[in-house]
Amino acid sequence: MRKIDKIVVHCTAGNQSNTARDIVDYHTRPVSRGGCGWKTPGYHYIIEADGRIVNTVPEDRVSNGVKGHNATAINVCYIGGVDVTKKGLPPVDNRTPAQKASLVSLLRMLRGKYPQAKIYGHRDFAPKACPSFDAKTEYAGL
Repeated sequence: MRKIDKIVVHCTAGNQSNTARDIVDYHTRPVSRGGCGWKTPGYHYIIEADGRIVNTVPEDRVSNGVKGHNATAINVCYIGGVDVTKKGLPPVDNRTPAQKASLVSLLRMLRGKYPQAKIYGHRDFAPKACPSFDAKTEYAGL
């Protein structure tokens, strides 16, 4: 069993019409075909716009969420996080009410399983906007 000390929240930085399958396919598709070429997707869980939580990587396996931190992290992600109607795809907190509720539910469940783990946003480890809101502050009480 892996020692989990971080639960990291991400956004996909893409269109909210995408599905978890779309994200997994993009992560694992060869670079020569426009993907990332990863062996394992970036997130253990992806929350679709309708709030459906999709487990994409078993928790006992490492995902590709935050370089240098994945060995001890569970990575969760919601679909969205950018304004697809604007040039440059600026970050925006566009979580649907269903995504917000599912994120809280999932994070509570994970904190129950890993009580020593702290909740972070990807932005706490890298100069990024991801997840387009301050997850560390928002979920500090969980």
